[in-house]
Amino acid sequence: MLAKRLSANLILEQFTDNPFLPYFYENPERYAFPVELFFMTERHKQLAEHFARPDLFRSVTVADYFFLKTLLFARNNLNEQEFRLFQRLFSVLNAQFPKPDLLLYLHRPVPVLQRNIRERGRTMEHKVPDEYLNALQSAYLEYFKQEIEIPIVLLDLNEIDFVHQTEVFEDILAILQQKHRPGLQYVSLVR
Repeated sequence: MLAKRLSANLILEQFTDNPFLPYFYENPERYAFPVELFFMTERHKQLAEHFARPDLFRSVTVADYFFLKTLLFARNNLNEQEFRLFQRLFSVLNAQFPKPDLLLYLHRPVPVLQRNIRERGRTMEHKVPDEYLNALQSAYLEYFKQEIEIPIVLLDLNEIDFVHQTEVFEDILAILQQKHRPGLQYVSLVR
């Protein structure tokens, strides 16, 4: 919706190609490293291709992820030795990408996330425990607190439906068009 409204390039994460993902949901300890390594290489390939061919007619890019997501998920899913190796690979691959101009984090409570997961209908995701989602949210929040170079807008949506409520989508657009200082800023659309 944002890319269409802003006439922007759109980058959507390609998760369905990860052959390890179904196994990861069944046995996370065994398949965490290959699932994270596959995601990292796919994200890197996708972003490298995007930045190698700049679009002269569209200067804005909207993405549903940023490359650092790779490291946040890996930190959450890998043991210490695996994470150290993964972090070294990530540092090499991450060096070529520009930092985003703005990060928008759509925050929802875990019960709402679980409902959205069920409604999305991906069978392999139905067993994702609340603890896992809480840990991922904590990983993002810890990173956001430490990031002082990029403007980060944490948008509390609770159960608000911005897809079907056009006034909410317009509010989000207005927030994005404001000037934001580097660091974390909290915005709530909960009415």
